[in-house]
Amino acid sequence: MVTEIAKGVYWVGVVDWGLRHFHGFELSTHRGSTYNAYVVKDKKTAVVDTVWGPFSDQFIENLREIVDPSTIDYVVANHAETDHSGSLPALMRLCPKAAVVVSPRGKDSIPGHYHDASGVHQQWNFKVVKTGEAISLGETQLVFVEAPMLHWPDSMFTYVAGRNLLLSNDAFGQHYATSMRFNDQVDRTELYEEAVKYYANILTPFSDLVLKKIDEVLALKLPVDMICPSHGVIWRSDPLQIVTAYQEWARQVPQKRAVIMYDTMWEGTRKMAEAIGAGFTKAGIPFKLFNMATSDRNDVVKEVFQAQAVLVGSPTVNRGPLATLMPVLEDLRGLRFKNKVGAAFGSYGWSGESVGLIEEHLKAAGIPLAAPGVKAMWQPTGADLAKCEALGAAVAEAMKKA
Repeated sequence: MVTEIAKGVYWVGVVDWGLRHFHGFELSTHRGSTYNAYVVKDKKTAVVDTVWGPFSDQFIENLREIVDPSTIDYVVANHAETDHSGSLPALMRLCPKAAVVVSPRGKDSIPGHYHDASGVHQQWNFKVVKTGEAISLGETQLVFVEAPMLHWPDSMFTYVAGRNLLLSNDAFGQHYATSMRFNDQVDRTELYEEAVKYYANILTPFSDLVLKKIDEVLALKLPVDMICPSHGVIWRSDPLQIVTAYQEWARQVPQKRAVIMYDTMWEGTRKMAEAIGAGFTKAGIPFKLFNMATSDRNDVVKEVFQAQAVLVGSPTVNRGPLATLMPVLEDLRGLRFKNKVGAAFGSYGWSGESVGLIEEHLKAAGIPLAAPGVKAMWQPTGADLAKCEALGAAVAEAMKKA
């Protein structure tokens, strides 16, 4: 349902209640998502972002409720990924003379996604804008702020001057399907669970750039009544609360707690994980324990993002860790978490390489080892489990000293 969010500004997006994976199957979305697109209707009319291609018909239907598509003057493409730009071809067939407003890098990425029948890039009427440039629609103006690597090189914000709206594309969003459009109309706990998961899994590697861009935008002293991202709800009540949260998350100051993740074949490594947890408990450090064969990887990444310590355990199979651990170990490397310590553990039968390989993965991820790893041959003995408990205590001590 189309929603007027400010005078002459409309949400014309789509709620995807059934979405359970995003970026292919890379990111879990337990609560679905929305694809937010906006229309600014003045003497001239602009559409800011579109929706994912499979929802093009619904998007065009929404547009027709408030504007004849053939009269649209500008289509702003803040970012090229097809969850935002997927309906561009359908829209541009209806308004072929409209200017497609893109960042300098968007001039490369947008055409690269869309080709005509002969495979040639679409030759729409592109208008390239840089930070500080504006387009007047009448009473309102669109002001553009380049936001490279938040989270693509082509990313851009659009500020609606005269209505005090920041259309922030992927920044400040959440994968969160709701019946209501605004943050004060939804469950705050759910909202922040999805917001921090979104940040942890997508934006963490760009945290230094996040801080720099926020400082740059705040320095413009633009009045902001709402922050309107491309996924999830619009921040209308105390909209800068999510900016403050991003500043906190981008600094990556962890909470004094630990995450223990493992997989196991014959329960030996599980017993070791639980013994490590007992060491944390005795040291007064809370922890969460995850079997990666049954846990959602993106949910675990969110927990790691917020924690100070991450411990990884696996038996040795084919001279290495179990395959279920490899995706999350690669996440740790790619997301480049800061201010953490780590350790490894695992059982083995013959060769026992997994602990050393996990330690190498942690070092490659920039996570220093708080203590040497613990190995147990065959099923862990009481002495082995005592070593595991001591490992938990040693990591806890390193956390307290940090």
